[in-house]
Amino acid sequence: MPLLFSYGTLRDPAVQRANFGRTLPTRPDRITGYRLDLLEIADAEVVALSGESHHPILVATGSPEDTVDGAVLDLTDDDLLRADDYEVSDYHRVEVPLASGGTAWVYVAR
Repeated sequence: MPLLFSYGTLRDPAVQRANFGRTLPTRPDRITGYRLDLLEIADAEVVALSGESHHPILVATGSPEDTVDGAVLDLTDDDLLRADDYEVSDYHRVEVPLASGGTAWVYVAR
């Protein structure tokens, strides 16, 4: 079962219901070596769904002092593909280590 680290709108239960048809099991976690920036979203459907014209976006720094808090979402393989469809082209998915151990997928700046 894939894990997805979310630091933004995919933590929102309304966004989860719209994308996955249900709310997802989540737990708090953190990643290091990244910082948050804001990205203006041009996709009207994504803005309508999230209610926000600017979404957070991760930028890799490689610095252990930079950390980002978020939540790990338990997904199915189909859920992960739906998450890929939801994210705009400014993001791409990579695998990162979690502070709690193990790894998860996360969307970062292209």
